[in-house]
Amino acid sequence: MHNPETRCPCQSGEQFQNCCARYLATETPAPTAEALMRSRFSAFATANEDYLMRTWHPTTRPASLELDPEQQWYLLEILDAHDGGAFATTGTVTFRAHYRSATDRKQRDSFTETSAFTKEGGQWFYVQALEIR
Repeated sequence: MHNPETRCPCQSGEQFQNCCARYLATETPAPTAEALMRSRFSAFATANEDYLMRTWHPTTRPASLELDPEQQWYLLEILDAHDGGAFATTGTVTFRAHYRSATDRKQRDSFTETSAFTKEGGQWFYVQALEIR
């Protein structure tokens, strides 16, 4: 469990309790596609599979999700965001996610992804990765 008084895993600079924790712990929806992306990264960092499934669009959501406990997600960089604002219904976010091995913290890697998001019924959902590199 992530300490609510530490910095948020999404790298916003805010305390976790004032940032992504409010989305992960409640039914409060993220207001933008970027906020959803940040909160989903925080869900990976805190191993919150329920939140990841709940915010994955039903048409692309897998039947189950099992996070690798060996991967520790520690840094998120938002590289670009298109649309996805509070009044939009679609958006894309390009980000770089960094992770390391839980047993060998020197073993690090990252990937860059452009993700598609859609807003339905006032809630943003992750739809799919459009590009991964």
